Amino acid sequence: MRLGVLDVGSNTVHLLVVDAHRGGHPMPMSSTKATLRLSESMDDQGRITPAGAARLTATVAEFSSIAKTSGCAELMAFATSAVREAANSEEVLARVRSATGVNLQVLSGAEEANRTFLAVRRWYGWSAGRILNLDIGGGSLEMSNGADEQPDVALSLQLGAGRLTRDWLRHDPPGKRRVAVLRDWLDAELVLPSKQLLEVGRPDLAVGTSKTFRSLARLTGAAPSAAGPRVRRTLTSSSLRQLIAFISRMTAADRAELEGVSSDRSQQLVAGALVAEASMRALSLDTLEICPWALREGLILRKLDTDLGSEPITGGSNGGQPGTIETVSR
Repeated sequence: MRLGVLDVGSNTVHLLVVDAHRGGHPMPMSSTKATLRLSESMDDQGRITPAGAARLTATVAEFSSIAKTSGCAELMAFATSAVREAANSEEVLARVRSATGVNLQVLSGAEEANRTFLAVRRWYGWSAGRILNLDIGGGSLEMSNGADEQPDVALSLQLGAGRLTRDWLRHDPPGKRRVAVLRDWLDAELVLPSKQLLEVGRPDLAVGTSKTFRSLARLTGAAPSAAGPRVRRTLTSSSLRQLIAFISRMTAADRAELEGVSSDRSQQLVAGALVAEASMRALSLDTLEICPWALREGLILRKLDTDLGSEPITGGSNGGQPGTIETVSR
């Protein structure tokens, strides 16, 4: 069956078309992206502006059409932190639904962490043991730890790369002092979450997902995407510290010239690197494995597990299983 996954994030809208069946490996057929920077289309009251809502609606309509012409039997459409936190999210969702017929489901931060963890578990398998996963988005940082397919702890913190860039690193390039202050602030913010994450057990495998981690790994010597998803890629704390010293002195335009860094991501690369560094330091991690699967794949796998639609994407993010701690912080 051909499925479409429409992901409305803080920075981009991404349509992934896959051929998938239960028990099989989802095979990507096409990928289409548009940079909206929805998190920057907010007014002083935290509402998505009319212009931002109009761009979102037009993009969803365009991508829905692409999904139909691609032969998708179903389109799974979801939104994350930017829409989730908007004061007028219900109004915007209704506008999109009325204009396009697409019903965007808003995922909670804990649901993001849970579904991403499922994708990571399926990628590495049971032999990986207990897995700890970190995922840096534009608006939030998801952290999870577990020995099964559902994490024992799933946390979502408002420490996304785009958010921190807007709040802390407004100058281009960011000043040395500002970087140092943000480092100290991140260390303080991660004390309690890291303690909660490790209370259930030390991981046998530490993993990083998301475009931010893939870009950081590439900049520190990991294989390019052209080498394929099955090539092992890692990110070490020592190489990350060296990278931060280098990129924090560059302008966003200069960072966009680096291999593996797109122009729409270059502005928030420094903040993303600082979040990655602080998370690894708080959790005493020397190395992260970089997983090519993340939230979109997790949603597809969950959908296939539930017979293509017998359970909604949202509502009960721990699948009704007891023992999972789910927290959305600050």
